[in-house]
Amino acid sequence: MPQPSRRGFSGEVAEHYARYRRGYPPRVLDGLVDAFGLTSTDVAIDLGCGTGQLTLPLSERVGAVIGIDPEPDMLRLASEAAHQRSAHRISWMLGFDTDLPALGALLAPRSVAAVTVATAIHWMDHRALFANARSLLRDGGGIAIITNGAPLWLQDADWSRALRTVLQEWTGRDVGWACGTDEESRAGYRDELISAGYAVDERRIDYAADLDLEHLIGGLFSAMSNDDVADPRRRDDLAARVRAGLAPASAVEEHVSVVIQTGTARSG
Repeated sequence: MPQPSRRGFSGEVAEHYARYRRGYPPRVLDGLVDAFGLTSTDVAIDLGCGTGQLTLPLSERVGAVIGIDPEPDMLRLASEAAHQRSAHRISWMLGFDTDLPALGALLAPRSVAAVTVATAIHWMDHRALFANARSLLRDGGGIAIITNGAPLWLQDADWSRALRTVLQEWTGRDVGWACGTDEESRAGYRDELISAGYAVDERRIDYAADLDLEHLIGGLFSAMSNDDVADPRRRDDLAARVRAGLAPASAVEEHVSVVIQTGTARSG
């Protein structure tokens, strides 16, 4: 029986996630191919796949991908996106990172080239995940933890600091959680990967992109729970506050630093 949702990323939040969450530039996929020697015969697992931001382009680099997420709405939207892009090498599975051992019982040992976790590791028991993945991974394959830049409200820019002020006033709580994108969190993942017997590497891909306020606000909604944004009046109120807080800007320049942290399985 599936576990209950832990995130509330359903309904309107899932819709915003599908529409406004930024994807991954081709260099990120190039980095995964290089790290694990991915080929068109390989199988990959994308844990916490959301609406398929990484799953879909990854499916173009391997033979098959299994996208796993605990939110039915996320998987529905991911499947719709795959259909629109004629991406046929993806299977979608309702589940959690804790379902990896059960999935392993269905797959041949050492048959998986990559287990990817893109901007979702902070929801998972990463120690157990790193240990459970070992028996699945072929030699030279591994785990990739990918952080797609800092949260919108924690970037080193005046517009981001203004956004953080608006959020803290609107929610009445601290919004300093970095969602696993900070160096301290990455250092912890690095240490745990090494302890679990992986060879660890890290690479960074930086780029800048213009972000209009519609996409900024939509991206913000995609990171919030349904308790915060299910009511349209509350969404409209927050959107108005964000526009006022960032005025007169109609767009901002976002500097995105994608970090790919890889743990490669070693023989023996």
